[in-house]
Amino acid sequence: MNTAATLRVKTTGLWLAILASLVVAAVLVMQYGYGYAPCKLCLTERLPYYAAVPLGLIALFSPERVGRMALGLAALGLLYGAGIGVYHAGAEWGFWPGPSDCGGGTGANPGQIGDFLNALQSTKVVDCSIAALRVLGVSLAGWNVLASFALASLAGTAAARP
Repeated sequence: MNTAATLRVKTTGLWLAILASLVVAAVLVMQYGYGYAPCKLCLTERLPYYAAVPLGLIALFSPERVGRMALGLAALGLLYGAGIGVYHAGAEWGFWPGPSDCGGGTGANPGQIGDFLNALQSTKVVDCSIAALRVLGVSLAGWNVLASFALASLAGTAAARP
């Protein structure tokens, strides 16, 4: 049994769970605390983080072999998230069109015409091709690419190293 490798997998699992949780917490605070409504691609970009938290915990509490598999799966998911982020950031910069069905959800479907008209007045449609916020000139989708790739690198390196 390689104690150093086991410790590396468990430590990486802990850091992955912590960092992915911080990213999820940050976007939820931005959404519910500051009122930034996410678009369809924003919600899709969160999915790898939602998966990375339990996969990191699996790596932390499982034997080394299972932990490596969990970290490898997390790395693949986070690379997928980075790819979605590149697509989203490119749509925001106008390099290519975003998805045609990208807009904010309306919540419950209204049953009456009057309810529908009232829902239209209070619904904020979010376009995937418009950046809600730019920090240091980079949109949140761009920052997601960096964060996803960094976490994928962390998890993938620990999963692949003997």
